[in-house]
Amino acid sequence: MKKKLYKSGNAWALLIQKAFLQLLDINPETDEVEIDIKDKVLHVKKAETSGDV
Repeated sequence: MKKKLYKSGNAWALLIQKAFLQLLDINPETDEVEIDIKDKVLHVKKAETSGDV
């Protein structure tokens, strides 16, 4: 799937479809995500909270 980036203030944003967030068990209203780059690939995952094991 190809996506376009969107201008957001002085940065660029990537819109993530609701279905992808559901598959990743991410609630954008309450959860934080971890972002990492490895071998020129952007990785996004749900951040662990202090209560997660």
